[in-house]
Amino acid sequence: MQIGLIGLGKMGSRIAGKLISEGHQVVVWNRTPEDSENLKKDFPQIEIAGEIKILIEKLEKPRVVWVMVPHDAVEEVLAEVEKDVAPGDVVIDGGNSHYEETDKRYEDFKNHGIHYLGIGTSGGILASENGYPFMVGGSEHGYKLITPILDSLSRPNGGHEYFGIGGAGHYLKMVHNGIEYGIMQSFGEGFDVLKNSKYNFDLLKISELFQKGTLVSGFILDRTRDALEAGDVEELKGEIGASGEAQWTVDAAKEEGIDVEIIEHSLEYRNRSKTDEKIQNSFTAKMVAALRREFGGHEVKKS
Repeated sequence: MQIGLIGLGKMGSRIAGKLISEGHQVVVWNRTPEDSENLKKDFPQIEIAGEIKILIEKLEKPRVVWVMVPHDAVEEVLAEVEKDVAPGDVVIDGGNSHYEETDKRYEDFKNHGIHYLGIGTSGGILASENGYPFMVGGSEHGYKLITPILDSLSRPNGGHEYFGIGGAGHYLKMVHNGIEYGIMQSFGEGFDVLKNSKYNFDLLKISELFQKGTLVSGFILDRTRDALEAGDVEELKGEIGASGEAQWTVDAAKEEGIDVEIIEHSLEYRNRSKTDEKIQNSFTAKMVAALRREFGGHEVKKS
């Protein structure tokens, strides 16, 4: 298929490269032109557009435009996209937008005959190799139109499912990220207890053994092993970023009258890590910061 991709950050650039590798035609626009040029060095087949308007003009109808930018830039970019798309086109927000904003955008585009999709995109920077898991909400017809794109991006071990109209996909991704906070916090705390025990444990060896069929095996444990293998966890400053989805999960849970104590406490811990030196110096916080680096490419600070 042919697709226009807006935004070449850590996720967008990898999505563009994987689509090219899978035989799709990709036209890109990025606010910083150098990123487009650098990507073209690795994937000469990519076509660069100097403006969003030109990107849309280069696409054949029905056009597919995938927006992959931070959630605070989505509104501005979509306003530009909306000027030039037409009925029958598909517009995708693949970032971490708030589900209520996606509900409104879905209705707005729907009223103009445009198939709008809010797609929760997971898997981090490793998904370009492992396959992306996509949580799709919005226009079901739009989802069916772009299935070949999602099939390609999901290979070899990812997947995609449609969950309903409006912001359903982004709601699911929001809760996914809230769960993720609690899991990462548990790994950080558990390995902190092991590190400070009287037994002088080899944490790397433990992470490798835990991956052999235990109940805590999986993706995050793989990243724990990667962080320990890097050998610099104790050199990091345990200041942990929070991108917003866990807070949205807590807010939604309160609206629904549901207790989410683990997610809420892990979020509070991250917030305290910005100023609390005791937390910043703990192995727990250092490990959580390292995990964010390993799966998401997030920046870490040295202590």
